[in-house]
Amino acid sequence: MAVNTNVLDGAVSTALAGSLRPAADRGLFLIAAIGFPLLILIGYAKTYYFSSFFSGVKPLANPLVHAHGLVMSAWVIFFSVQALLIRTKNVKLHMSLGIVGVALAALVVVVGMSTAVDSHLVRKTAPPGISPYGFFAVAVFDMVNFVILFAAAIWYRKRPAEHKSLMLLTAINFLPAAIFRIPILPPDYLILQAFGIPDLLALSGFAWYTWKHRKFNKIFASGIALIIATQPLRIFLAGSPIWIEIMASLAGQIEELHVHSPPPMPW
Repeated sequence: MAVNTNVLDGAVSTALAGSLRPAADRGLFLIAAIGFPLLILIGYAKTYYFSSFFSGVKPLANPLVHAHGLVMSAWVIFFSVQALLIRTKNVKLHMSLGIVGVALAALVVVVGMSTAVDSHLVRKTAPPGISPYGFFAVAVFDMVNFVILFAAAIWYRKRPAEHKSLMLLTAINFLPAAIFRIPILPPDYLILQAFGIPDLLALSGFAWYTWKHRKFNKIFASGIALIIATQPLRIFLAGSPIWIEIMASLAGQIEELHVHSPPPMPW
């Protein structure tokens, strides 16, 4: 049986717009649209966005790091624009930009993982006292969680409550790296700060949503559970001799590829 796509798009648009009428949703996602880029800006102000204004800041290691910064900045802007489009009930444009979001998400994963491999397995950088091979687990789970949450958000694109919640969690999933760089707690508690503050934000948003709607959103709760459950696993792997040995072997293979790769052409 043929389906009238105009009618279907209209139905989805109506459902999305109708789901945003409660003030609780409008307020929650407005805070996210403003707060997410603000926290990213504060976290990376010294080392990236305004690094030229600070003395003693190391220059970017290579163009790949800059590409990663640009792609992630584009994702932050995309998230905020999409949230604001829904708030202003510009649903059709929001849906049209969804294809752009899929392409941008793919770039986030490809460039993000390439940068992580270069940083931790090739250049061997990590916070003091942590093996770079172990710390690579943090970047891996950042991207694994992002892929799961974003794919689920696309799957539930016709169920606005679930879609919005999962997109909110893709933003929260990327916050620890920025929060880690903000001097709030003493250095000994930076890991707790990096994971704890985003967790509190996610749980607060879920509690507010549940209270306002008088409904337990299982998809929202599952997304939060995924983020929180992988945090101790990252910490465990960061200190696991088996994981470190495997990553060291992978780093050795990458180094061999670089050694035996043909030299660049003179032109």
